[in-house]
Amino acid sequence: MPPTKARALQAALELLGTGGIRALTHARVDARAGLPQGSTSNHFRTRSALLVGAVEELEAREAAEVAGALPPDSATGLLEVLCAQFRASTTGGRELTAARFALFVEGIGHAEVRDAVSRGRAGFEALVVPLLGRLGAAQPEVAATALMSAYEGMLLYHLARGHGPDPKPVLELVLRAALPSPSAPPR
Repeated sequence: MPPTKARALQAALELLGTGGIRALTHARVDARAGLPQGSTSNHFRTRSALLVGAVEELEAREAAEVAGALPPDSATGLLEVLCAQFRASTTGGRELTAARFALFVEGIGHAEVRDAVSRGRAGFEALVVPLLGRLGAAQPEVAATALMSAYEGMLLYHLARGHGPDPKPVLELVLRAALPSPSAPPR
């Protein structure tokens, strides 16, 4: 990726994570990235293109993190990975988590963003569904949806309130429901 484009995407994610969707303009991205005026629009001609670029950049980062952490060999290992990622996403990675949710919400009324978010979700499911199948889930697709929904819901709760309950019992409950008893996380 050209350095200017990478700097623009980094700045876009920072703006989304600190100021929400309204903070994202080409001019603000240029200023935040320390780029000459008009640089961002050379790579992303429209606001839609900039939003989709931000989604794709965020997804690339998250996919690399998740792929590096998976696959655990047990439900307990999966639970540990999820809890560690959750802590990272609500502390040092809080800004990127806020950017992700800003983009999710933007996707409600913006088809191109929604499609980009859906592609990212499909990529994550491609990692999680087979893992849950290997761990013994009778319905790995349903289990993945339940697990990812619980995880994202807890993230949103923590992000919106600045704190929240420990996600481990919630995620453990979902895994217990999805997996056969012998590989379920211990009590």
